[in-house]
Amino acid sequence: MSTLLQNYAGLLNTIPAHVHLIAVSKTQPTSAIQQLYDAGQRVFGENKVQEMNTKYQELPKDIEWHLIGHLQSNKVKYIAPYVALIHSVDSLSLLQTINKEGQKNKRIIPCLLQFHIATEETKFGLNLEEANALLSSTEYAGMQWVKISGVMGMATFTEDEAQVRQEFALLKNIYEMLKARYFATDDGFTFISMGMSDDYLWAISEGSNMVRIGTSIFGERQYV
Repeated sequence: MSTLLQNYAGLLNTIPAHVHLIAVSKTQPTSAIQQLYDAGQRVFGENKVQEMNTKYQELPKDIEWHLIGHLQSNKVKYIAPYVALIHSVDSLSLLQTINKEGQKNKRIIPCLLQFHIATEETKFGLNLEEANALLSSTEYAGMQWVKISGVMGMATFTEDEAQVRQEFALLKNIYEMLKARYFATDDGFTFISMGMSDDYLWAISEGSNMVRIGTSIFGERQYV
């Protein structure tokens, strides 16, 4: 068994059945993705539209592709025909663009609202006030081609477990507040996407049901 498949099998043993695994395949060759596909993995995450498009064209069509990186409005049209879930909706204007492209493609596009829960200023994401404004807006009320399926966030890159857990707990609380206020009768508002290779076990214990893991599966990335 290859190191890749050993890593994958070992990881699966640490993830509860109710938690969805997104294999983060950015910068990885299609051959590595195909290996995981052959082992049963069907959900992969990419952070760049062009790279995801290339892999979509070359790999089996029953793969669920998740866009997990920051998404520019002018790139939405390239992934709208097939993307399974957009994790990184951080503005009303981006959601409007996704809705427009969903209508063009006659498909409802599932999305997560990305929240800024970390201390680093470089992270993208909404705050609760901005999310309330978005979800209360007449513009959102009129959207028929997007589906808000949950929330996403990235914790601070630190070894301070208490801080990371606190940030994950914040996102779980945001999810609960939004669920109660806007999605109480919506069984499709279910995902709390948080946790990566270094902190996914903490995330799961704080309520995550979707983890985005790359390095623990593929090894350290080789950037060119």
